[in-house]
Amino acid sequence: MGVRVLGIDPGSRATGWALVIAEGNRYRLEKSGVVRPRGDHRHGRLADLQHRLANVVGELAPDCAAVESSFLGLNPKTGLALAESRGVILAVLGGLDLEVSSYSPAEVKSAVVGHGRAEKQQVNYMVVRLLSLNDKPPSDAADAMAVAITHIHLGAWNKAR
Repeated sequence: MGVRVLGIDPGSRATGWALVIAEGNRYRLEKSGVVRPRGDHRHGRLADLQHRLANVVGELAPDCAAVESSFLGLNPKTGLALAESRGVILAVLGGLDLEVSSYSPAEVKSAVVGHGRAEKQQVNYMVVRLLSLNDKPPSDAADAMAVAITHIHLGAWNKAR
């Protein structure tokens, strides 16, 4: 049995997740999805994200997790909302005692496509090819798959053992 890597793409409105299993130099997608937090207020949506993500992680039982880090250039309001979501995600993973690594968007693009300035469509194309998917996944889930693939490509899960 291989290592089970949970990739997460934080978002203020949608958080993508994907469990990728690495077996030697091959890997496959076990399951993926998108959490779209519900609630009338930001604090309610963050609580919903916490609850729903904890359920996902509990069900999937990953060995480790990889989370995309925030990127600069966002307007302050968007950046704050993304940071809040990322904080909830890190708290959930930390509360479940998972080893967590973070990767910048440029690191993800470089690991999956070969250069850090790749377009989103190029990343999605490579995710479909690398995981031998029949259909194009939702964008947020594809981004989470790319984060998990980055973690596998960089061998970070192997160093934690």
